[in-house]
Amino acid sequence: MKEFPRPISLKKIIGPSFIILALGLGSGEVILWPYLTANYGLGIVWGAVLGITFQYFINMEIERYALVKGESVFVGIHKLFKPAVYWFIASTFLGFGLPGIIAASAQVMGSILGIQNFKWIAIIFLLLIGLILSIGKTVYKMMENLTKIIILFGIPFLFLLVVFLATKTDWSALFYGFVGKGDGFLFLPEGIGLATFLAAFAYSGAGGNLNLTQSIYIKEKGYGMGMYSQKISSLFAMKGKEEISLAGTDCTMTNEDISRFKKWWKLISIEHGFVFWFLGIVSMIFLMILSYITTYGLENNTEGINFVINEGIFVGRMLFPTMGTVFLVIVSIMLFQTQLGVMDSTSRIMAENLAIKKLHGQDKIKINLSFLYYTFVWAQIIFGIILFLFNIYEPKSLIILGAIINAFAMFVHIGLVSWLNYKSLPKVFHPNLLRKIIIGIVFLFFGVFSFIVFWDKIFN
Repeated sequence: MKEFPRPISLKKIIGPSFIILALGLGSGEVILWPYLTANYGLGIVWGAVLGITFQYFINMEIERYALVKGESVFVGIHKLFKPAVYWFIASTFLGFGLPGIIAASAQVMGSILGIQNFKWIAIIFLLLIGLILSIGKTVYKMMENLTKIIILFGIPFLFLLVVFLATKTDWSALFYGFVGKGDGFLFLPEGIGLATFLAAFAYSGAGGNLNLTQSIYIKEKGYGMGMYSQKISSLFAMKGKEEISLAGTDCTMTNEDISRFKKWWKLISIEHGFVFWFLGIVSMIFLMILSYITTYGLENNTEGINFVINEGIFVGRMLFPTMGTVFLVIVSIMLFQTQLGVMDSTSRIMAENLAIKKLHGQDKIKINLSFLYYTFVWAQIIFGIILFLFNIYEPKSLIILGAIINAFAMFVHIGLVSWLNYKSLPKVFHPNLLRKIIIGIVFLFFGVFSFIVFWDKIFN
């Protein structure tokens, strides 16, 4: 047992939320919500805001455990329910192994280059991701820097486009969308696919088991009791088996410890609230209103991700052709970067869970964690290439199928993390009553909605 570390400045704490925000940019923010907007208008904006608000509270409970225990939630859940490692490996691979995001990136790039059969671009992109992750000496630092650059340049570019193109009527439609009032409907338009809406809702942020990586990143950065934990990222450059410990450290539970926890909690709440929640909402709104301005009502919007191509054509027509191309290049890069981040995070999840399985009650084991990580990286790449070679590469269909799987995975992990915090954390570190109620509502929402979509797909 050790004392709770002293809090650091807010400036130094900013980082992990950039990664989890970027993980959502290529699925919900760039594809699904703008797709729904292109076809149904801005009356569904409320769903995007509610979805990312739900994920804010989900992520904070995941961070709570890592902050107090200095270990990932995967380690904690394994102590309570050992078979959970198999679920996390299987659901992560199934949910995110479907290469819809990189297929979307390839289709957009293909439209720029005039290449219709974009599956070969997608295969090249997957191989490039594997190379980027394989040569990175410290994977986390590389990912953090890359995502910061893309977000800090991409969002202002979108902001300028929207400000230049939007009219008072567009802003008015956005305002009404916050309260669910659309063009001839309230909250949900007639004909909207429940599966697509649930997929977009689940991807209002990262989605699926990716939310759980917040606990890994909290530990990696050394926040709270994570200061005493072994940093997995430093092992990626090592060769052979190294002795590692995935277990955390308990604090001494003095009044000073509790006071320091509260200060840490305030800091990470502000950091996650600003970077993930606020910037996430701003990103989604800009992308949705841009989709509305440029493509709403066009006949071929429903076909795959044609609406993205339509956006680029409109931007080029309204400004000048080069700007339309720049827009599509930025979209393609954002999608590529998202797939890169997803591949890194999911491989971390699966590698850590396999390592946890090998622990067998031991505090330390000798294991080549780097080998496990890269095995899962390349397993996902090979799986994606196989799907492409069998001509399974329509981006929207792959993204929606993955998102439905991940929505159910969220239902499961919300319940597991809530149970973990209740059983493992001292009462003084438990969430207050309001947060418990909110998490309960979120848990029921994903459970009920997943069941409705499943029933609809099987029996209708």
